[in-house]
Amino acid sequence: MYTFRAFRAIDDLDSCNNFLKGHVKVLTDYGITNITTNNNAWMSNPYVYVIVAETTVEKRVIGGIRVHKADGINPLPVETAIGKMDSRIHDLIHSHIEEGTGELCGLWNAKEVAGMGISLLLIRAGIAFVNQFGISSLFTICAEYTLPMVHKVGFIQEDNLGDNGAFVYPNENYIARVLKKLNAVTIDTAQAIDRNRILDLRNNPEQTAVEFINNRELLIEYKLQL
Repeated sequence: MYTFRAFRAIDDLDSCNNFLKGHVKVLTDYGITNITTNNNAWMSNPYVYVIVAETTVEKRVIGGIRVHKADGINPLPVETAIGKMDSRIHDLIHSHIEEGTGELCGLWNAKEVAGMGISLLLIRAGIAFVNQFGISSLFTICAEYTLPMVHKVGFIQEDNLGDNGAFVYPNENYIARVLKKLNAVTIDTAQAIDRNRILDLRNNPEQTAVEFINNRELLIEYKLQL
């Protein structure tokens, strides 16, 4: 059994540090050492929200995801990542600030739970709880090999940036793509099963559920109410 627990970054620095430690280890294991936002600056940003996946008994962090709300002052991680390659990302983000926009980022899971579907469940949870802090649209950046997963939950490829939407990032071994989610309220571009689970988590942020994913059952305790 695992627990998905949500909090504002500045309210739980110990959990933030555990999140960062685990994320850095996973990236290092895969030879990625130059993620532009792979630091602790986000921990002091009052517009950053975090979900950690923990073992329910030991409270050991085995994954996580963050949402950064755009405030017009602090650039979103996607802006920092690709802004020097295509400055139009800044205008794109700023055009959505008034409605309440942000970025889903920092997704990771430990190798011990690789292939279990934790990442998809974290993405669903991340989209589910953004209504609690006034976000109605979301952006993300992901590696090309994870496109099927983020398309499932409704993200749409942004082809007007970079090379038809593609960027060499974080290093020459990877192609990253910027994706947008024009409506994080209705989630109408997601597949039905994902949309239904996201909306259920939004309406019932405190629940325990058996998730059927990747041909297995996972018991997840959700604590998504901030």
